[in-house]
Amino acid sequence: MSASEMRGAVRLWAPRARTIDIVVDNLPPFRLFRDEHGVHTGDAPGFARVGARYGFLLDGGHGRPPLPDPRSRSQPDGVHGRSEVVDVEGFAWTDHGFQAPPLDTRAIVYELHLGTFTADGTLDAAIHKLGHLVELGVTHIELMPVAAFPGAHGWGYDGVNLFAVHAAYGGVHALCRFVDAAHAVGIGVLLDVVYNHLGPDGNYLGSYGPYFTHRYETPWGEAVNYDDEGSDEVRAFILDNARMWLSALHLDGLRLDAVHAIFDQRAQPILEALSAQTAAMSTEQQRPLVLVAESDRNDPAMVRPLDEHGTGMTAQWFDDFHHALHVTLTGERHGYYVDFHGINDLVTALRQGFVHTGQYSPIRRRSHGRPWQGPGRRLLSYCTNHDQVGNRAHGERLAAIVGIERARVGLVLLLTSPFVPMLFAGEEWGALTPFLYFTDHSDPALAKGVREGRRREFGLSDLADPNAAKTFTASRLRWTDLKRADHAANFSFTRDLIRLRKETPALHDDDVSAVVVDHEENAPWFVVHRGDAVVVVNLGPPMTWPLPATAALRLAFSTRVDVALTADGVFLPADSAAILLPSTMP
Repeated sequence: MSASEMRGAVRLWAPRARTIDIVVDNLPPFRLFRDEHGVHTGDAPGFARVGARYGFLLDGGHGRPPLPDPRSRSQPDGVHGRSEVVDVEGFAWTDHGFQAPPLDTRAIVYELHLGTFTADGTLDAAIHKLGHLVELGVTHIELMPVAAFPGAHGWGYDGVNLFAVHAAYGGVHALCRFVDAAHAVGIGVLLDVVYNHLGPDGNYLGSYGPYFTHRYETPWGEAVNYDDEGSDEVRAFILDNARMWLSALHLDGLRLDAVHAIFDQRAQPILEALSAQTAAMSTEQQRPLVLVAESDRNDPAMVRPLDEHGTGMTAQWFDDFHHALHVTLTGERHGYYVDFHGINDLVTALRQGFVHTGQYSPIRRRSHGRPWQGPGRRLLSYCTNHDQVGNRAHGERLAAIVGIERARVGLVLLLTSPFVPMLFAGEEWGALTPFLYFTDHSDPALAKGVREGRRREFGLSDLADPNAAKTFTASRLRWTDLKRADHAANFSFTRDLIRLRKETPALHDDDVSAVVVDHEENAPWFVVHRGDAVVVVNLGPPMTWPLPATAALRLAFSTRVDVALTADGVFLPADSAAILLPSTMP
């Protein structure tokens, strides 16, 4: 059968185009039929052949190359090139019956950026690091966005082909291989998706239909149209995208970027529709599927179930914990850190969840938040993440800012908290490589705008150029550092701390209301009581914390070798922490 005889059904929503011609390989353009709703359909010659390259001419194309398919599964030549027909359904999965571990306080989430995680920067290369993550105790990998974005490297939050896997990472079949391999070693995979905006470079959706609306504005450009004219098809586009990741590609959950920038005044907002669809899919597939929201609203309704008038998210990122911890460890009080006051707010986060529960927020110049209601498993916490490192002027990691001793204290607080802990790739060994903001725009004007915008933001004329290749390569993890004694020791420290958390019920208990903290206001030390476990933290001069007369405790873990249990109590040098457990426990 010739290529021209291999016809395939095409359906394309493009109400802004009077005519649509599909161009497949070198075959003549084929005109699609347009109905009254702007849906163009046809049985196109050559379209059924796997590997065929195709694109669409809108209203004749006006001399421009064919545009990519909005629902393209593959963009082998980049976001401006033709789309490729791929067979995803035929992938030979081996993960039948796999159940991702519960996303609860026994989970360990590991956020990574594929381009910088390995020297090759591909999904196949990342497979070879799964053994490292298993040894560490990771239960879930959270991939930064993989939807096709401009250039070879970038963070991925300017993606424009939401159904295609970035070609430089290996494409859709490489993602299938990665997920299958992760499942084979017992690790679930979550994917960061961006449903609040698209990037400017290669964004052709607006040529097809009203995918965006002028009713709202996001910090990154036009808002996605979820409630204006024509939004039914836009919502179907997003719901189908989520369905693809969770069904066809076997992912175990999605992390939804900046949901506070998703605007939708419908009776059932898109986030609730996503929650309902995901719950139904979970039942249908008989496996847990999760949604994790990034939200800055401090509203517990985000994770309240749908039948309790909530949004239905499984969990949300917990910036209050990070910000309070960061100010405690670094003393920085600029930008959004002006809202936080160090140890006092960190203690508040441990005791009650949200720090801002309705009081005045100086950075917002208004009151902010509601009291937290719910278990700690609904809050995903971290000492750092891609935003908190990469949005710094020089991309410094926490260990590079405060030193490894204080960074270890942060890990103890994270991994003894009543929340779901997340590590950022390299944090487990105290990586000192920066994670900078990097792009790969082919448009010189856009590259210049990004560069100058970053320099204005930080008031620095010598800031690293995001579009320079060396900015990207400087952000790659150096796995050879693990051969150094200090980094190997840091890895062992994190691994052993994770194991202790998992093996000690008191340390992964998610009852926030049960956390008791002894702290004198503004004192540089405090004591966290987690059931029968005690965590003592000292960020000031050396001190001895006297053991309660009624407690028989032993030193189970510490951040430094000179932490010691003495006749007078627990001796803690500066920048140290100790975990005490009942002496009867193994």
